[in-house]
Amino acid sequence: MCFCISLQPFSKWCRLRPKEAEKVPESAWKFLFYCASWSYCSYLLFFTKHNFFHDPPSAFRGWTSGADVPAEIAFLYLVQGSFYAHSTYATLYMDAWRKDSIVMILHHLVTFTLILFSYAFRYHNIGILVLFHHDINDIVLEFSKLNVYFKTRGGTYHRVNSIITDIGSVLFSVSWFWFRLYWFPMKVLYVTCCSSLESNPDIPFYFFFNVLLFALTLMNIYWFLVSTQLCDSCLHILQLSNVSKQNINVACF
Repeated sequence: MCFCISLQPFSKWCRLRPKEAEKVPESAWKFLFYCASWSYCSYLLFFTKHNFFHDPPSAFRGWTSGADVPAEIAFLYLVQGSFYAHSTYATLYMDAWRKDSIVMILHHLVTFTLILFSYAFRYHNIGILVLFHHDINDIVLEFSKLNVYFKTRGGTYHRVNSIITDIGSVLFSVSWFWFRLYWFPMKVLYVTCCSSLESNPDIPFYFFFNVLLFALTLMNIYWFLVSTQLCDSCLHILQLSNVSKQNINVACF
């Protein structure tokens, strides 16, 4: 709440339209959160002993149900669990209802369940990888949305923000495919389905966690198809606009 209030004078100073000014605090907050979360996950995976990105099967080596959760991972779980619990409530009772709201609620519930039970059953090592492969896309998304809101500030069109938005849209689609549809199945799903059984043949709740992870993958595929359809529609509109301009130029000539 305090963060949202602190952005109101800035939105007013930028002379944003009321509709855009209302959306800026949420996107700015999410952008900062995902930046901090993904950076922390990267720190754990690349600059500490938890180097599961380069050796994903090691996430299950030496697993025991009563193992202590390292404090640095417990902190990440506390923050992420709180965020997704609030996100579920916000989608249900605070945010405007959209076409994909049901899928969004399902995503938040699945993610929160994975966070809660992976911590309880000490699958926190693989949990870091799951978070790492998802948060980076939201950074690009929220940054692009902020530039959309700032395109028409002060009653004028700002080309720089439009270019950043276009670049962000491309980066979002590429990063979504690379992290969620390529690396995630390769570094997480394969490990949870195959490597976990090799290390621990009697690992508990094997099907429960893999069903949730596959549900997450299906939602990633759904949103990727939605985003590609949106891009295709935008390109079609742009082509029609160019044809119309050419026809006008010919008519004037």
